[in-house]
Amino acid sequence: MNKLLFIAILLWSVPMYAQYSVGGKATFNTALKNANFAYSGVDNDLNPSTIKNIKGLIVVFTCNSCPFARAYEARINELHKEFAPQGYPVIAINANDADQKPADTYEQMKKRAKEHDFTFPYLHDPDQQMAKVFGATRTPHVFILQNKTGGDFYLRYKGAIDDNAYAPEDVKEQYAAQAVQLLLKGNRIPREKTHTKAIGCSIKWKGE
Repeated sequence: MNKLLFIAILLWSVPMYAQYSVGGKATFNTALKNANFAYSGVDNDLNPSTIKNIKGLIVVFTCNSCPFARAYEARINELHKEFAPQGYPVIAINANDADQKPADTYEQMKKRAKEHDFTFPYLHDPDQQMAKVFGATRTPHVFILQNKTGGDFYLRYKGAIDDNAYAPEDVKEQYAAQAVQLLLKGNRIPREKTHTKAIGCSIKWKGE
């Protein structure tokens, strides 16, 4: 097959997604099913952009099956407990293909949220569209959004939650918390601190 023709077929067959970049606008164009009944009280769909009286969002792509994601669950809970009252709640999203990882079905998400006392919404992204537009690649992978006047969200930070996935007691840099603290003070996040490398398992994409 002609090389150019092969590339054209490949590009045509793979959907293109405009990924959000730091400083750019980020939108939630759909509601996702919330697996954490303790947060909502019902089995409902949630569009994070409809949450009232918030200054921003801490969006964390995570899952049940990855040991890195499980190691961060308590820290994600703490982020929500600390910053939700200040206007920055956590929104956790699981986009793993459950055919590859049966532990990441919606039913298993409900069990995990209940057994581990999640305090935040735990949303299911079965079509993986939210993960693709955010550009999420790992679990966990965090994206901090600022909600400016008019209801628009802008991406201010993306990357890791902190600098030690293995030992919370040895963390020296709390990247996500520090970014939110700067935003709450009305400060800009220094350019060199708007990105870090997310450490974790790769998101399991459909068709791979």
